Amino acid sequence: MSTPDTAPARSEAPAASSHEPAHRYTPALAQQIEERWQDLWEEQGTFWAANPSGALTDGDGAQAAGSPYFIMDMFPYPSGAGLHVGHPLGFIATDVVGRFRMMCGDNVLHAMAFDAFGLPAEQYAVQTGEHPRLVTERNIKVYQRQLRRMGLAHDPRRSFATIDSDYVRWTQWIFLQIFDSWYDTEADGGQGRARRIPELEAEYASGVRALPDGRSWAALSDVERRDVLDAQRLAYVDESVVNWCPGLGTVLANEEVTSDGRSERGNFPVFQRSLRQWKMRITAYADRLTDDLELIDWPEKVKSMQRNWIGRSTGANVRFDVVAGEYDAAGAGAQVEVFTTRPDTLFGATFMVVAPEHPLLDEVPAAWPDGTRDVWTGGHATPAEAVAAYRREAASKTAVERQADAGKKTGVFTGHLAVNPVSGSTVPVFTADYVLMGYGTGAIMAVPGGDQRDFDFAEAFALPVIRTVEPAGGLPEDFAGAYTGDGVAVNSTNDEVSLDGLGVAEAKERIVAWLQARGAGEGTTTYRLRDWLFSRQRYWGEPFPILWDADDRPVAIPRHLLPVELPEVPDFAPRTFDPQDAGSTPEAPLGRNEDWVHVTLDLGDGPQQYRRDTNTMPNWAGSCWYYLRYLDPTDSTDGPSDGTAVVDPELESYWMGPRHNATSGPAGGVDLYVGGVEHAVLHLLYARFWHKVLLDLGYVSSLEPFGKLFNQGYVQAYAFTDDRGFYVPAAEVEGDEQAGFTFEGSPVDREYGKMGKSLKNVVTPDEMYEKYGADTFRVYEMSMGPLDLSRPWETRAVVGSQRFLQRLWRNVVDEETGALVVTDDEPDTATLRAMHRAIADVHVEMEHMRPNTAIAKLITYNNHLTSLDRVPRAAVEPLVLMVAPIAPHIAEELWLRLGHDGSLAREPFPAADEQYLVEDTVTCVVQVKGKVRGRLEVPPSISDADLEAAALAEPNVVRAIDGAPVRKVIVRAPKLVNIVV
Repeated sequence: MSTPDTAPARSEAPAASSHEPAHRYTPALAQQIEERWQDLWEEQGTFWAANPSGALTDGDGAQAAGSPYFIMDMFPYPSGAGLHVGHPLGFIATDVVGRFRMMCGDNVLHAMAFDAFGLPAEQYAVQTGEHPRLVTERNIKVYQRQLRRMGLAHDPRRSFATIDSDYVRWTQWIFLQIFDSWYDTEADGGQGRARRIPELEAEYASGVRALPDGRSWAALSDVERRDVLDAQRLAYVDESVVNWCPGLGTVLANEEVTSDGRSERGNFPVFQRSLRQWKMRITAYADRLTDDLELIDWPEKVKSMQRNWIGRSTGANVRFDVVAGEYDAAGAGAQVEVFTTRPDTLFGATFMVVAPEHPLLDEVPAAWPDGTRDVWTGGHATPAEAVAAYRREAASKTAVERQADAGKKTGVFTGHLAVNPVSGSTVPVFTADYVLMGYGTGAIMAVPGGDQRDFDFAEAFALPVIRTVEPAGGLPEDFAGAYTGDGVAVNSTNDEVSLDGLGVAEAKERIVAWLQARGAGEGTTTYRLRDWLFSRQRYWGEPFPILWDADDRPVAIPRHLLPVELPEVPDFAPRTFDPQDAGSTPEAPLGRNEDWVHVTLDLGDGPQQYRRDTNTMPNWAGSCWYYLRYLDPTDSTDGPSDGTAVVDPELESYWMGPRHNATSGPAGGVDLYVGGVEHAVLHLLYARFWHKVLLDLGYVSSLEPFGKLFNQGYVQAYAFTDDRGFYVPAAEVEGDEQAGFTFEGSPVDREYGKMGKSLKNVVTPDEMYEKYGADTFRVYEMSMGPLDLSRPWETRAVVGSQRFLQRLWRNVVDEETGALVVTDDEPDTATLRAMHRAIADVHVEMEHMRPNTAIAKLITYNNHLTSLDRVPRAAVEPLVLMVAPIAPHIAEELWLRLGHDGSLAREPFPAADEQYLVEDTVTCVVQVKGKVRGRLEVPPSISDADLEAAALAEPNVVRAIDGAPVRKVIVRAPKLVNIVV
């Protein structure tokens, strides 16, 4: 569509008359344009991602053209408050990337689902009586409206919620695959992998594999055989010490407990209790979860957090025999096993400490042995009194409180004595609450000469100190405390082995060999990671697809009976017990529906009565595999609904397989996964575990679920408090840093941090849509700074993004008539240079997920066009295409008005012509508070405004400013910019 030379001139600024120009790019016009294009995208399936086979092969006629590119956001939990402007930062970023990749020719899969099980909806249901499903579905509709209005390029056919029956069915199906598996440590050359339980049973029956206790498989009863198999399943039930949170009425995984011993959700105290719970044997995968971090492109900080959480340590298990004597009949023949990373210091172990929950303390001597010191007994007449009192005291503390109290050196002698296996000397066994039963073996050997905490304990309880490591030349005579530095072994000799004079590594090797030869220990690797506690005593979660038979053994529910739906219950509140009453147990809400709990089924042996499991899965279950559901969401007859696979293998290989997927790296997986660093351990570790089980069982081909991970920063905001310390509405505060801030005429204090309703500083996307339009909101969010850094929200600054789009609009459309103002004249050389430089620069910035600097380049080029008398079509059309990933609605509208048919979503991204990129440049130095923080290569003719914009967008400069308000920018184009903050 050509533009005649007589086209009206452009309007350079809003008209000065009182009337609003009919075609000015206002929020009202933006809303009209945006909603119309959103409807068109939905009607035409513009962002449908084409599968190579199956039901979803018709993505806008693409038939899976282009290279697959799978992009994901960490899906949101739909809270009742809806979104605030901080939430969409990652969503808009992935949308920009996805639209850009689509214009580069990729077949982009980008969809949005909802993580819909969880405590907030259940707690609201407890308070109001309204069913959590109704609350959650209502909240999802709010989120869907807000996200759609943002113009996100999602494939709506692939959306779902984790509470959907079809989704629950597959979550339960995956649980059953894990339940039906065990980990064969000898498989794959010793690397190990999951195998099916029937294979283990067949090996026992044939004699290929010996039973752990040496018995014959044929000699076992059916119940005994089931016990052997059940004990080795990857999903199993175990009586163990767990994190009990009475405030939430449920058990929590270690990862759900904060560093100060409180629940991550709700901040309630967490206590240690022994309960029978479902667990998942994630520890079997500890080495693979650690080693495979090298195969994926994740932030090093997140990798380090996972390595530390898994906590792989090499050392030795050492067994101390409990002394058999008249005073200690209860402990005769018992052993206490410890793990130590320093077996070379074993000669210096002068006492032991066990956790208050350690089974050795279930029985203690009737009287104190000879040589017991008063300071050891805590003033109690017998070991039984001392241990019972100390156990009660420890039970009232959280795990973190117990660790924090370690410096107070509390503890009590148990009456037991043990034998140091290398020295033969007896050592007293204490109990202290800083030793936790859930970590290691629940017992430690104490070497006060080499550990400061052990030294402090020894000093408090008058216990001996033997030094086993000293530096060359020995320690000074007046040295006090533990020596923890490098050195050689000393005082470490018996009649059979000597470590004296050896370095640490050689001493470890020698003593471990000696221990193994005598059956007193062995070298081993241990992990901080513990098996995943998978039971929750809550209502709003996936029911376990498990029945309990008359022998109280678990039975898998057949595939055709899935999903197991949640029953109706009289109330949703979990009933807790007094934390001081260790004998009581929690009651899960599902147990209140007797008709649901007790069921008669014929599972092949005739009708039998069974009892359903009344626990539910944690909310992490649904988020462990949702990426696979995006690939194959239809449950059609040619999809996974036949029950044989959670995802069609061809689709998983196409979207996630490592063979084609250069973006995600050698492990395959999602090409780009964007979300907050707060999920570094919980969700990401659990999802990796589930994925590796599915890999071992042949359901997926990629080694990892997420090949590339990107952690976005946070949008933070100012909040204001009055002289009473009460928060006031931030939107109604007036003033600035120089004049001060006031609310209703009274001074207020400003603070900086998160957005929240309680802080009265929440800004919603709906407000931004109404005041500025979705495209302006998108441009502002992407221009605030590097995506991986947190940044302050400032509503008044949004107008800058609006002006950019208004100038772009006026470069194409006359505000009075709506006619085009572009010309078909060829661009001059300066414009061609500016255009191709912008194309080259923007392409690089977009490839590297730097939309803020890409926007700065676009603004610079748009300003160049604004300076022209008439804008050539050939110069502005590439700009419209480059703007499209960031501000898609206005780009679509301008593209249409420029005479093109259909959406520009799959138009090729402009390519730069190298001949126009050769240009003399000068180096501009950018200073922040007088210090050089960045350098820019700029044209000598660059304007002050363009140089200022480029300097403020330079990543190192943004980091140096770190969100502080910019007071002044001094520009000396083209060589200097000085920023005052």
